[in-house]
Amino acid sequence: MDRAEYERLVRIDREHSWHPFTQMKVWVSEDPLIIASGEGNYLVDVHGVKYLDGVSSLWCNVHGHRKRELDESLVAQAGRIAHSTMLGLANIPATELASELIEIAPADLTRVFYSDSGAESVEIALRMAAQYWQLRGERARTRFVALEGSYHGDTTGAVSVGYSEPFHVHIRSLLFQAVKIRPPQVFRAQQGLTPGEALQQALSEARDVIAQHPNHIAALIIEPMMQGAAGMWDHPASYLRDVAHMVREAGGLVIADEVATGFGRTGAMFACEHAALAPDLMCVGKGLTGGYLPLAATFAREAIYDAFLGEPEEYRAFYYGHTYTGNPLAAAVARENLRLFDNERVIDRIQPRISQLRRGLSELVAPLLHVTDVRQVGLMVGIEIMRDPQQRTQYAASDHIGARVTQEARNRGVVIRNLGDVVILMPPLSIGEAELDFLLKVTQASIEQVTGG
Repeated sequence: MDRAEYERLVRIDREHSWHPFTQMKVWVSEDPLIIASGEGNYLVDVHGVKYLDGVSSLWCNVHGHRKRELDESLVAQAGRIAHSTMLGLANIPATELASELIEIAPADLTRVFYSDSGAESVEIALRMAAQYWQLRGERARTRFVALEGSYHGDTTGAVSVGYSEPFHVHIRSLLFQAVKIRPPQVFRAQQGLTPGEALQQALSEARDVIAQHPNHIAALIIEPMMQGAAGMWDHPASYLRDVAHMVREAGGLVIADEVATGFGRTGAMFACEHAALAPDLMCVGKGLTGGYLPLAATFAREAIYDAFLGEPEEYRAFYYGHTYTGNPLAAAVARENLRLFDNERVIDRIQPRISQLRRGLSELVAPLLHVTDVRQVGLMVGIEIMRDPQQRTQYAASDHIGARVTQEARNRGVVIRNLGDVVILMPPLSIGEAELDFLLKVTQASIEQVTGG
């Protein structure tokens, strides 16, 4: 693309686009990276420059860009029908997909409710849980237990259980109050406890907090194994298992938010599997279509589904839905995505890459002078950077250290992303050995360049 055409696109973008999670005052002062195409695990900009996609295009790309089988499934379905509503109708791809999803889901999940995004799948799970208890006659069960620092999406209900002060302070009056418990990472970071001590402290506090709400808990909602947007806060499988048990002892349901952790990101198809946890409701999105099209789903146990059954005049139905619910194009691609997981033995194939990533982080990144912590579960990584790791002195927000590291990585041919001063790595599951080595070395060099150590 010549310079004139690039500048035309930039002008349009600056005059009319509003980018998510972006301070537009800063955005319009810089030349944007405009992506024109994708090739395997790489993004290609309008000038023909290639960048390794180190965050899977916001944690959703699975098999790489322009995967032949996914492309063909999309084209084939487009030749039949692009969309028809699920309100009063069914369609073939969404119907078949529901059965195929249940085959790979944790035990006892039997129903699939489609939506368009991960946030919507969470919103649906919250409303299902709330209405379930109302229909059961336990009207006091309206409280949701969630982890401090959790992120479950940006719809109003999802924000209520995943509140972040910098992001959501201006809409606080719209939200309902959740019961918050502190995960082990908080005790490690704030009190300097060992992982074992932090685990015990987190479980003790969770037990006390849950006990304060007898007969009022509707459900626990939790990102299994890794809290993504908190800054990749990991927790052991025993924490997931024990907190879920506490909530169930208190009579509540368990909602697993697998939007980010599902479809192989943690080294298992679903992160719940690490703790042998069978949730009552489960939310998926992102990798459901291999990163091709917007599609999400909420899984439910049969007992929850049964509570909504009745005569029309009883108004027990689940009154929720969207225009593109169960879109045939997205469902067809999702079906092919599941076939690829099976045919290419994706979960088995990524195990060596997970080990390679762990070794590389230990040898190349963890020893860096300003790296405070490296957190990894599967192919999900958070690298926390501080001015003084020993004293846990953070950089000033105005230093923009994390953003500068991601920009330096981009200068070196890799697209990664930061959450404050936590650098995020989450490559596609299709990443090769040499590509992963390149990602690690660029991350190391970028942190060194920006922090001077």
